[in-house]
Amino acid sequence: MIDSGVTREEVPPGYQRTEVGVIPEDWDIKTFNDVTLKIQDGTHFSPRLGGNDYLYVTSRNIGPGKLDVSDVERISKEEHRKIYARCDTKKGDLLLTKDGVNTGNAAINTLNEECSLLSSVAFLRFDMERHDPRFYLYFILSDEGQKQIKSLMSGNAITRLTLQKIRRLIIPVPLLPEQRAIATALSDVDGLIGALDALIEKKRAIKQAAMQQLLTGKTRLPGFSSEWETKRLGDVGVFSKGRGIKRDDVSDGGVPCIRYGELYTRYYNYVTTPVSRIPMTVAQTALPIKTGDLLFAGSGETAEDIGRCAAYLGDEQAYVGGDIIVLTPSGQNSMYLGYLMNCSSVAAQKARLGQGDAVVHISATNLARVEINLPPIDEQRAIATFLSDMDTEIAALERRREKAEQIKQGMMQQLLTGRIRLVEPPGTAA
Repeated sequence: MIDSGVTREEVPPGYQRTEVGVIPEDWDIKTFNDVTLKIQDGTHFSPRLGGNDYLYVTSRNIGPGKLDVSDVERISKEEHRKIYARCDTKKGDLLLTKDGVNTGNAAINTLNEECSLLSSVAFLRFDMERHDPRFYLYFILSDEGQKQIKSLMSGNAITRLTLQKIRRLIIPVPLLPEQRAIATALSDVDGLIGALDALIEKKRAIKQAAMQQLLTGKTRLPGFSSEWETKRLGDVGVFSKGRGIKRDDVSDGGVPCIRYGELYTRYYNYVTTPVSRIPMTVAQTALPIKTGDLLFAGSGETAEDIGRCAAYLGDEQAYVGGDIIVLTPSGQNSMYLGYLMNCSSVAAQKARLGQGDAVVHISATNLARVEINLPPIDEQRAIATFLSDMDTEIAALERRREKAEQIKQGMMQQLLTGRIRLVEPPGTAA
């Protein structure tokens, strides 16, 4: 492995400055028109969906480096033939989205069967004896590739990348052995990320199953056999309503606050360290909360999500705004209640009690009617600890995944510009 030590100010021996930056002298500058055998998109008409003969791949099936056909629709043989007359994508082609919000996503066609493409997807075919499609995939997904795509896109309401513009994309191109070495190194990191994704998904599924069993008493932790009792939320504490705190009130400093939207996007079951802050002048008009309070989202987009809950377990004095309903429980374990409020049986009750169509609301009065089954406090603590330990394990895996993604991005920046070489440059062998 060779590190060129390239900086913005210098072009070291063996390197050249080009329109895509400093690259090795033995690399060429090419366009996709130069390196492909064919660039074509899918159909520009809407086929009649239905039938089980051929996959119908659209831009929504293509993520950054991933082709996901788990929910793809199929079309009949007759409809497929109308498209296949001009669109003959094959396994190994590079698929690139060219319309809409997903413009610039790309993946390799790994399908072992013929498929049809919508016009929002183009395929790029390479001579496998001279080019590794994976190398060009990683270039498209790199900062330089995405920058070029963004500069070439046209359209206002709908972004669009035409076939002519795809052909004009400029790529720094090493010889095939180095293309393969770079692609393999990056694929190995993708393999690690994929394995972590699968493990995280498995752990989440296990935790979800554990919640359904433990929070309903279908499964008991060792050492617990006491009877549970049924109560309404209004019987376990006192409700209050948040107040104040507008979106523009959030600042870089001040005291912690929790916004209702964060109960949907950031906090799950409990929160220890709020990320948002407000000035003390705003806090004086907001509702202060205490450690152990339960925070419910009082409004949302769907009945299924209404009343999403997190227990506040932080040490700092924090505040909440008007779209949050607060329950201060007595004699209960708040972490346990945080988990319980989001389990399916309780969520179903909240959904029935929500009101509204475009925006769904739930009141403290209706939340107070929700029925829950409560074990003794020592069993509550044990269940909460068991589930939080699972959360800790998942969070550690997510940090590993994030680190692997950062490593991959750094590798792409170095390898796709030749700053680090995985193959000895010509003329350097001893």
